[in-house]
Amino acid sequence: MPALVRYMLSRLFIGFVLGVGSAVAILQVEPPPFGATLGPLEALLFTYGVGSAFSLGYLATALGWDNMEV
Repeated sequence: MPALVRYMLSRLFIGFVLGVGSAVAILQVEPPPFGATLGPLEALLFTYGVGSAFSLGYLATALGWDNMEV
């Protein structure tokens, strides 16, 4: 596997894991508003949404910091 593909996949995976951990922590601390119940599908969609946003943000930050000249 080329080095760039390995680099991108590892950064996406790390960011996704961080996002999923954050989403799980948010779901544990912050109950749904107005007494609504959160089903498994809603929890998975929320977790996936936060994880995908974190993964792209982590990749963009890593690419930006690696290209900075000091």
